Amino acid sequence: MAQYGWGDLQLGRIPLRETFAATESGGDDRSLDIDGQESSPPLTRAQVIARHDGINSMAPGQVIPVTFTDKPERNGYYTVKTAASTYTEYRTEMVTADWKVSLDRVGSDAETDLQSRLTGATRLNDFALAGERWHVPPIGHYGYVTGATNPGTMTRTGADGAITVYRGVPANVSPRWGCPPTSYLTGRVRVTTTGGQEVYGSDVPLAATGWSLTNGLINVTWSASGGGSLDVQSYTGGAYRTKPWAVFATSGTQVVSWDGATLLRNDPEAAILRLTKSLAPGRLTLDLTLRRGSRFVEGYMQRNTSADELKVRLVTAETNVTTLASAGYVTATGNDSDGNRFAAGSARTFTGHANGGVAKANTTSLDFWLGVVAGGGSAVAGDAATDLRNQYIACMPEAVYGVRR
Repeated sequence: MAQYGWGDLQLGRIPLRETFAATESGGDDRSLDIDGQESSPPLTRAQVIARHDGINSMAPGQVIPVTFTDKPERNGYYTVKTAASTYTEYRTEMVTADWKVSLDRVGSDAETDLQSRLTGATRLNDFALAGERWHVPPIGHYGYVTGATNPGTMTRTGADGAITVYRGVPANVSPRWGCPPTSYLTGRVRVTTTGGQEVYGSDVPLAATGWSLTNGLINVTWSASGGGSLDVQSYTGGAYRTKPWAVFATSGTQVVSWDGATLLRNDPEAAILRLTKSLAPGRLTLDLTLRRGSRFVEGYMQRNTSADELKVRLVTAETNVTTLASAGYVTATGNDSDGNRFAAGSARTFTGHANGGVAKANTTSLDFWLGVVAGGGSAVAGDAATDLRNQYIACMPEAVYGVRR
């Protein structure tokens, strides 16, 4: 509930103080115009800035869920027309963000299907793999349909609850599904920055340290301790289980800190975060992609000149069969203390690292994935190491649209 008894207005992921007036008009499109102010106090300065940046990051044509506390009849899905916010700093006293948003109504969840357009092709790979097409809508969705052929299902339980994974989604099909606007954000991908503040857009400042990328099943963050470059935490058994990974720009040059972080994409279904490290001269970039419902984070490492070796490997060695690299992945041979097994791989030919990981010599780029076999030797179908490999090969870019039923 908002401060001082005001209602809450949720524009996509952006929480705002509900305003008294919501101006609507009919005609060719049913529009909704709303405006308001966020301020510190009572919010923190970081919260006001995050809301200001989030409003200005809303893209025309973007479909978002909108919910009201005191005007629930207006709840539904809307298309963004325009969005603007004016930031005012009253030095040492107050910070305000005066915002205005203009929307076109698509409809309530009872009259609106969300359509996931899964585009692109199976990842080019050196292992003759077709991969497995899969898709995950929000927790709380209903009426999932893919035409005449139904996909299989499995359930993964994360920090947000149980989420349904659809496996074997037919090719050349855009799944449709319904979802109450109040449930749309559950199970989403979230990016946070220093202090745990969620980032609401992509064109916003992001700290090089203190960030995290999570979907409730995987939490990826900078490694503050443990000797790694990244900390890939997997949610199993009711808690996140940490596993530090070391990133190497050459065979002997580990990245122990990052110089910059920026967002290339930040949507509930997927986010892409880019990390940059100076090599003096030159630089290394690492793009991390996390999708809703995924058990692994995808990585793409690139430097401007050919390295003797690019690699990402576990900080603490775990027994694994490196020869499995010939099949596109490596995994532990036994369960760790949490009852899980690490898994990693690449779409292109690589060398399995003795610690557990992926390495490639004489190259300027390396694609990889890092994840967990939840349940280890007793993993359910869909969570085995080969399943994760196949899902990585067939990850489909997703864009969500609202369509009338």
